[in-house]
Amino acid sequence: MTFPQPDPELAVELVRGERDPQPLFAAASRVRGEVWGDTITYSRKVFIPLTTLCRDTCTYCTFAKPPGGGGEYLSPDEVIAIARAGEVHRCTEALFTLGDRPEDRWPAAIEFLADQGHETTMEYVAAMSEAVVAETSLLPHANPGVMDDGAISLLRPASPSMGLMLENISPRLMEPGMPHHGCPDKDPALRVSTIEAAGRARVPFTTGVLVGIGETPAEIVESLFVIDELHRRWGNVQEVIVQNFRAKADTRMRREAEPTVQYLARIVAAARWILDPAISVQVPPNLTDDFGVLLDAGVNDWGGVSPLTIDWVNPEAPWPHLGRLRGVTEDAGFRLLPRLPVYPRFIDANWIDPGLLPRVEAAADDEGFARVPRLEAAR
Repeated sequence: MTFPQPDPELAVELVRGERDPQPLFAAASRVRGEVWGDTITYSRKVFIPLTTLCRDTCTYCTFAKPPGGGGEYLSPDEVIAIARAGEVHRCTEALFTLGDRPEDRWPAAIEFLADQGHETTMEYVAAMSEAVVAETSLLPHANPGVMDDGAISLLRPASPSMGLMLENISPRLMEPGMPHHGCPDKDPALRVSTIEAAGRARVPFTTGVLVGIGETPAEIVESLFVIDELHRRWGNVQEVIVQNFRAKADTRMRREAEPTVQYLARIVAAARWILDPAISVQVPPNLTDDFGVLLDAGVNDWGGVSPLTIDWVNPEAPWPHLGRLRGVTEDAGFRLLPRLPVYPRFIDANWIDPGLLPRVEAAADDEGFARVPRLEAAR
């Protein structure tokens, strides 16, 4: 039986578990097979936490810290040292992650930036991305928070791809008592505007949903349909991350229940069903103990996995050893391939800055994946 076309009401029923999910899983796997074949990808990366200062106060976050309490910027030497260590481990991606506009809240941020000759953190991101391109073989993936057209243009010459999690389209999560209250950069309208700015600038973009922070199934489904509509309008969404909330001991949400694997799998399958088939669906493997079960839900990418650096957003969850990642994937009947931070179909002059395109093309193999020794890449 042919599975029906994506429908919001049916999607909510499936995500809630009110209908048998097996036909949805079968449809999701079929869509994955038609576009992605038997290939599951991951990006071999180093995590560069450029600054842990942030003006937001999300109730589930341990990444952001205040000055004197762990909040700081990495120096240029520290950034390059991490990137060069990544080269030794055959990494191809330098993931720049940081807090949103810390200079708007913390005088220490203003002082550091001034010492480096910059007025804004976004300028510093651009400078460090350019340094990584100039001094190493890694390709930056910029994940610096909310961006406008100017920020996108500033970062594009050194970043072949960028990203920002939508998390959820519902402004309800910004109300008092909710996880995004007092977090101006979590306004979903601003996050949608960022994806649109990237679309106007023709930047391959990563976004996603965060599952388990107080949203409803209907809000998750609406978020996925919004992302799909943005992609159909601009064509620039290269991947969607379905990320499950993990409770952290030193946060206000430390006692909140985490989503079950079964619930997460239904959302993953719904994402594969709702989204344009060309959009990659990613699930971080370090956030689910038995991550292999998610292959049945239509996953085609494990995201950035580092042989060197921790997951600074979820430091309590170590990456699976790359050998295990390969074993789990191959045992399920797939081949595991390393990719670049930009997906193969975006590696052309329409999407990559002309000054950066030769560098990206040189890093890609004949299929557009990472030019890393295949047998060594999963060790």
